[in-house]
Amino acid sequence: MKKLLLFLHVFCCSCFMVFSTTVSTCRERINLGDCWRFHNGDEPEAVDANFEDTGWQLLDLPHDWAIEGNFSKDNSSGTGGGALPGGIGWYRKTFVPEKADSDMKFRIVFDGVYMNSEVYLNGILLGRRPYGYITFSYDLTPHLKWGEKNVLAVRVDNSEQPNSRWYSGCGIYRNVWLVKTEAVHVGEWGNYVTTPVVNKSEAIVRVQTTVSNETDVDIKVTVCSSLFDAEGKCVAKADTLCQVGGQADAVAVQQLSVADPHRWDVESPYLYTLITELMDGEHCIDRYETITGIRSFKFDAQKGFVLNGKPTKINGVCMHHDLGCLGAAVNIRAIERQLEILKEMGCNGIRCSHNPPAPELLDLCDRMGFIVMDEAFDMWRKKKSVHDYARYFDDWYERDLHDFIMRDRNHPSIFLWSIGNEVLEQWSHADADTLSLEEANLILNFGHSDDMLAKDGEMSVNSLLTKKLSDLVKALDPTRPVTAGCNEPAPGNHLFKSGALDIIGYNYHNANIPDVPKNFPGKPFIITESNSALATRGYYRMPSDKELLWPERWDKPFYDSSFSCSSYDNCHAPWGNTHEETLKLVRDNDFVSGQYVWTGFDYIGEPTPFGWPARSSYFGIVDLAGFPKDTYYLYQSEWSEEQVLHLFPHWNWKPGQVVDMWCYYNKADEVELFVNGKSQGVKSKTPDCLHAMWRVEYEPGSVKVIARKNGKVVGEKEIRTAGEPVQIHLTPDRSQLTADGKDLSFITVEILDEEGNLCPNADNLVNFEVEGDAFIAGVDNGSPISMERFKDNKRRAFYGKCLVVIQNQGKQGTAHLVATSNGLQSANVKITID
Repeated sequence: MKKLLLFLHVFCCSCFMVFSTTVSTCRERINLGDCWRFHNGDEPEAVDANFEDTGWQLLDLPHDWAIEGNFSKDNSSGTGGGALPGGIGWYRKTFVPEKADSDMKFRIVFDGVYMNSEVYLNGILLGRRPYGYITFSYDLTPHLKWGEKNVLAVRVDNSEQPNSRWYSGCGIYRNVWLVKTEAVHVGEWGNYVTTPVVNKSEAIVRVQTTVSNETDVDIKVTVCSSLFDAEGKCVAKADTLCQVGGQADAVAVQQLSVADPHRWDVESPYLYTLITELMDGEHCIDRYETITGIRSFKFDAQKGFVLNGKPTKINGVCMHHDLGCLGAAVNIRAIERQLEILKEMGCNGIRCSHNPPAPELLDLCDRMGFIVMDEAFDMWRKKKSVHDYARYFDDWYERDLHDFIMRDRNHPSIFLWSIGNEVLEQWSHADADTLSLEEANLILNFGHSDDMLAKDGEMSVNSLLTKKLSDLVKALDPTRPVTAGCNEPAPGNHLFKSGALDIIGYNYHNANIPDVPKNFPGKPFIITESNSALATRGYYRMPSDKELLWPERWDKPFYDSSFSCSSYDNCHAPWGNTHEETLKLVRDNDFVSGQYVWTGFDYIGEPTPFGWPARSSYFGIVDLAGFPKDTYYLYQSEWSEEQVLHLFPHWNWKPGQVVDMWCYYNKADEVELFVNGKSQGVKSKTPDCLHAMWRVEYEPGSVKVIARKNGKVVGEKEIRTAGEPVQIHLTPDRSQLTADGKDLSFITVEILDEEGNLCPNADNLVNFEVEGDAFIAGVDNGSPISMERFKDNKRRAFYGKCLVVIQNQGKQGTAHLVATSNGLQSANVKITID
């Protein structure tokens, strides 16, 4: 087996792009995102390799065409789907594979296409995949024309809506990869790494490698596995001779012993790299890399979650997949920014709601230290939306679940598999008539396993379906527990009755949680979804100690002319709770493993409690633009070790108006409030109240809070009355970018008065212009009712702030952003691109 020179020519901008790399015969993985042609609309003839597409839009992937559209109440996605357009789109890419590579194997991998994708190579259908969140791949090799023009064509159909309860995006919105291997190689997702033994002095790393032989002859290869620490030192190694039949697979199992292992945890997420090489004598014919972590954990019915022997509360949040103004199109820096903001809050867990996430999210969770609940489905057979995945479930759930687990099972950040969220099959009144086990086995295509038929009594078809899904997961990964997010807390819930869930998961129902040990003896428990508290950044409804249910009940119409929810922690959906209530519940009950708050960030779609013109959520602790709401600092004061002193709201009111001032703090015994130097009293938190509150009369000037510990001042925070808007202030989260064509700078835009105070009610229109080697990737302000386009060069401030996102163009240089607004002093900022 010889060395090859790989040349992959790609037609781009009427010329050739050339990937030219001298490599050994080991695998190569190429990002295939550059230079695709796109057409918004159906074009059936585009499947033909000779179809003329030069008039189509030239773009790079990932791409979400819906985020480029206009909000409209007439869009079939509805406000639940973000009121953005769907439709059908086509993508095409032309390339020439060199004849020298004709004995190699090529696969194309799509990390995600929303939805109903059809992939063609040279007019030949490679396959269809309806589920928009799943990773899938096709073998290109049998249909490639070596040394000639080849055309990939992808049809994406997101025309039948609504098919999601949140914004899905449209198109090839995740990365696409070309994978080149020898005919003998590590199979797709072919390494499985576990740590059956972990303690302070030693860890056993078990490696299971699937070797695929796509030749017609039997072969022998040596599987060489080497484990490297974060400094690049090899800490363990094993070699195994493996015989593989022609057109067959074989599995090599190895155990590596690691002395004094660095254990992965949320505070120190230490990672190892496993390099698996297939050796034919002295020649490496494949080289496969797996990132892994060494950790032990368990979920305990009394102690909750235990990580590396230490009880640890899961302080998590639920996250949908959109990236605000960037839409669903995957960008590593945008995801990283979200996780950085959450980590600073003290968050240590992410629930992937309610679908398989982008691989890049999991990679970042591995590196940054998050406890991930990885979720497969939002619905099973019973639909929630008219055109959702339920119509495909029977034909596809086994394949989709298999691929989901196989892709993700090596991530050390994943601790829980969720097989469903609030599936309608859970309800005790659903399929009340039970079936015999034999009948249910036939209906669900279980076959007649002795294990199933040996059970006594009867079981509902929904309980059996739960068991089948759980069994499918455990066949691929027996090392992690299986759960589901359920909103019927009764033991009669069909998912609970199946006995197949390792962990009982409640969505909400705080009042029922104290009864969990009695109702589910011996079962660990976690709040899979909590709160559904509502807030609009910068808006306050008083009195703040009056709890608001919005809507009061679902059977009553709801309308509020402000289209705003109070940023005091006093407003939540009728099924939910305040943030403080659930924080105390988790804190005071050891058996509660933790919670995943609904949600970490606002997201496009599901604008509960409002309808049109609201088009994005109110649930987030952080708004859609990435600006923290006030409850962010509540969590930071309870979850993090950072010193917190956060006073709110602003100090611009009508003279004489009664204003409720709140303060979140930690690392202090007491806080004292002053209005224009006059004390308003000393307050302290109690176990039952996690904030301090004063009811004071507004007078222009300033309001200040002082925090003391043991009588000594440990912090001060002052808010001044802002005057009229005078100037724009720009703050980039990063002033230096990598020249990769993807890296981003998120620039906060603030409207300030003459003295530099934020104008809390400012809504000035700000215009943006970029000069140099960057462009505007998106604009936002966090308003759930703004009809302004996300792809634009202007944005109105919302309660004094807005956001502009700058993306580099892939070359070194500089970019200057200039922000202007009528009547305001302009501002500019320089971004360096290396």
